[in-house]
Amino acid sequence: MGNSSQGSRRGDVDPFIVMDVMEQARRLEAEGRHIIHMEVGQPGTPAPKAARDALIRALDQPLGYTVATGLPELRAGIAALYRRWYDIDLDPARVIVTSGSSGAFLLAFTALFDAGQRVGLGEPGYPSYRQILRALSLVPVGIPAQDENRLQPVPADLDGHDLDGLIVASPGNPSGTMLDRDALAALTGWAEARGIPFISDEIYHGLHYGARAVSALEVSDNAWVINSFSKYFSMTGWRIGWMVVPEDQIRRVERLAQNMFICPPHPAQIAALAALDCADELEANRAVYRENRRLMLEGLPKAGFTRIAPPDGAFYIYADVSDLTENSLEFASEILQDAGVAVTPGLDFDPVRGRQRLRFSYARATADIVEGLARLSRFMAAR
Repeated sequence: MGNSSQGSRRGDVDPFIVMDVMEQARRLEAEGRHIIHMEVGQPGTPAPKAARDALIRALDQPLGYTVATGLPELRAGIAALYRRWYDIDLDPARVIVTSGSSGAFLLAFTALFDAGQRVGLGEPGYPSYRQILRALSLVPVGIPAQDENRLQPVPADLDGHDLDGLIVASPGNPSGTMLDRDALAALTGWAEARGIPFISDEIYHGLHYGARAVSALEVSDNAWVINSFSKYFSMTGWRIGWMVVPEDQIRRVERLAQNMFICPPHPAQIAALAALDCADELEANRAVYRENRRLMLEGLPKAGFTRIAPPDGAFYIYADVSDLTENSLEFASEILQDAGVAVTPGLDFDPVRGRQRLRFSYARATADIVEGLARLSRFMAAR
């Protein structure tokens, strides 16, 4: 018998470092400091106005349980988005509305894998994949992606690994780099040839600055696709996401959703449905990110951060700072204290190479980006 006071090994996950950085920044702000936030992947813009208005109108009605898979009209609206964005004819029954993309990861990993199975994930990558897998008694297998492949995994990186599943993200976090159709097809083909599930994290779709992002559903009908209203739709705190599952998995995921979550938040579903019709406002937001990206790609090298992965999408710059530090955690803390700019240490995204990387987010207002770059320039000049 184990000592119950010690808890389960499933609870022994690492902290999400960016959230710790946010808390350090909050403490400095409470002391009266003005902090520029380049740490968190959170839009500075609110939810679209029509989404907020829809919720206001709904407040007089009971906001109770919905069906576990989400409001039918929202699932239909999301399916219509796939027609609009990718020219895919998607059955709304395959759309499962979730409590943020985080709820989708929990449902997907629980539906697909047994305890002890090994799931591959590209490094650098979103840290919570690793921790959620661990919390479910699964084994995360980091696949180091190479600079020459723009920090995205390729089949050659996977060969030799004994995997029971694979998760990839395009645009990636922290890199912002994307997989084109051929690269995505190569990865889905690798997984299908081995009979293992392929999970595609598409949470940053809509946020591209050249060619649009390709959905895994354009190259494979077997992929599990996860997305959210958090990023493109500026609805992080509303906790509303979705996933698209193969037809033969709908009922399985529905049963899990019923028991784990009962349903996604009803108010957020109402707002999300209205947000689907706010293309003009959302595209105006994307234009802001485009300008912010231009400023960052120009300003960071001038400040001394010269080695950066060219981002295709999302709202991040991932910088190799091995010429500046061996400890990104300490370096980020120094930048926060001395420059008043919060940035994320690469350790969140890559437990080894991340010691020499930083992620800069450009999701906030353009004025903040300009001020942040000026502060970083002064900080680096004084070092």
